[in-house]
Amino acid sequence: AEYMGGYRRDNPLLSEMMSDRPYALGFAVGFVVGASVVALKKTISSRKCAEVSDPLVAYASTAFRVHFEQPAQIVALAPGRVNLIGEHTDYNDGFVLPMALERKAVMVGRRNALNKIRLYSLNIDGSEKRYECDLSDTSVVSKPHWVNYVKGVVAQYLADGHFLPGFDALIVSDVPLGGGLSSSASIEVATATFLDALLGTTTDGKTKALMCQKAEQQYAGVPCGIMDQFISSLGKRGHALLIDCRTLKTQHIPVAHPNKKPVTVLIINSNVKHELTGSEYVTCRQNCETAVAALQTAFPDIGALRDATQEQLSIVRDQLDSSVYARARHVIGENNRTVRAARLLQQGLYEEVGKLMVESHNSLRDDYKVSIRELDILVELAIQVPGVYGSRMTGGGFGGCTVTLVETDAVSKAKQHILAGYLARTGRTATAFETTAGDGARFFRL
Repeated sequence: AEYMGGYRRDNPLLSEMMSDRPYALGFAVGFVVGASVVALKKTISSRKCAEVSDPLVAYASTAFRVHFEQPAQIVALAPGRVNLIGEHTDYNDGFVLPMALERKAVMVGRRNALNKIRLYSLNIDGSEKRYECDLSDTSVVSKPHWVNYVKGVVAQYLADGHFLPGFDALIVSDVPLGGGLSSSASIEVATATFLDALLGTTTDGKTKALMCQKAEQQYAGVPCGIMDQFISSLGKRGHALLIDCRTLKTQHIPVAHPNKKPVTVLIINSNVKHELTGSEYVTCRQNCETAVAALQTAFPDIGALRDATQEQLSIVRDQLDSSVYARARHVIGENNRTVRAARLLQQGLYEEVGKLMVESHNSLRDDYKVSIRELDILVELAIQVPGVYGSRMTGGGFGGCTVTLVETDAVSKAKQHILAGYLARTGRTATAFETTAGDGARFFRL
């Protein structure tokens, strides 16, 4: 119990779990029993042992037994992500540099004989925790909204010709909801990974990501690019992933360098939630399309902002209003920054990477207009701390989190300074967690 109480003390979801006495008891019993079973199964790999005994997996497995009155047989995991640099470039055929988090969505479950999908979410309060429908029902639902992430992926598998059995599944996630860390994509990719395990199929990572992207676009109404689903599916421990969003070519970039001081990625949640389906996000995309149309009048070969230079943009400036011009300028500059940052990160030149991160934030604040006061304050506070290389808002904007690259030895001081300063200046309480680059989606059987 003491060990479990110390697990991620900054995680509000697990804190809430442990405060609920029936769940806490089931959680503790499930963990102890699970750990005992794992100890006996000496043939299981050490990686699988670690994941079976992961508190979030143990909790999900125990809760599944409680709610569905039988044990889960499959566990699928898919991480959230943090984008180190490359914001609002993915839907402009550009470059992004995300890394998978250690935090993740977990889906546990098994087949049922009912030809139905029965779902339960541990992240939702109230009556909307449960959802049930016929397997053939692929309609979008208005409530509960989280179901659409699952149903959208199921619809892609059915459209691809898979014969799916009915199944029961329970979902839990420790990726902050509404924080710009791709909690939705992690649920989608976890669902696809779960379905692969259920069917005994192996969908390659890129195909899986594209199916999940389509699910989010069609079922959640978010006109997202490919980044979130790609990194959740293809992440590699210790590495960021440079993605060319046009060609879908990828390159794993080591985050740590053997000849440099250890670095840590620090994520600070402003606790101002963002909503990607809001009008601001749609307007951003429309502005980019307007800029491309203007560029094509002078440069017909330009297919997306990724193809344009700042010089070309300046030539058609008179055809664009100031906000459209500024947003196009951000995208062109951000693509250049992202490619440079990947090259510098490979060399362990963290100071230069940090400068590009700050430039990215300033551009998102001043040109793309998607930052907010709270995020600006978090970045300002971060770069005041010795040992911090750089900081920026991450995600779509309008709230959410910042990402900070910091010397590992300076993490404690940075957290203390940022959280205290943020509370003093905004009256809000931010939350922080450290992370390394984690693995992408995977599954195992219980």
